[in-house]
Amino acid sequence: MDAKVKKLGAFGKLKKEKIRDGFEERVVQVRRVTKVVKGGKQLHFRAIVVVGDKQGNVGVGVGKAKEVIGAVQKSAVNARRNIITVPMTKYLTFPHRSEGDYGAAKVMLRPASPGTGVIAGGSVRIVLEMAGVENALGKQLGSKNALNNARATVVAVQKMRQFREVALDRGIPMEELWK
Repeated sequence: MDAKVKKLGAFGKLKKEKIRDGFEERVVQVRRVTKVVKGGKQLHFRAIVVVGDKQGNVGVGVGKAKEVIGAVQKSAVNARRNIITVPMTKYLTFPHRSEGDYGAAKVMLRPASPGTGVIAGGSVRIVLEMAGVENALGKQLGSKNALNNARATVVAVQKMRQFREVALDRGIPMEELWK
């Protein structure tokens, strides 16, 4: 997934081209960070990027660099390394309610009926949209930190189970789950 295409540009320098692997990128946040050294302050940028194929795969990544573009590229590569699969029903929602927390951030995710849309705020909404979820309810509790809420959403999604898994655990056919 981390296939970068490198070509020689003008003056023989390596030139990185955009990665074409079916994933879309959305920048959640770009923040200036500084480090105080003897000579003054060193300015860097930290970017949070969410990548997804809108078919159930999504990843969250963070990157730091001296330029904004470099930070976004690094975080996109980092997000591609952290891809997870989101369990979804035929109505493009979650199979059941789930909660996840990361640091002080807590996220609650609930399935929604068809036609509801994604009702969530901030980075939770971006993660769900990039995963391809069309009907869901999300709520951020505790911290409003964009990175921690995005990671808490990933934790909540990883806790979810598909109907197949539940039927196998109970030792019954999938059709008997609704009787």
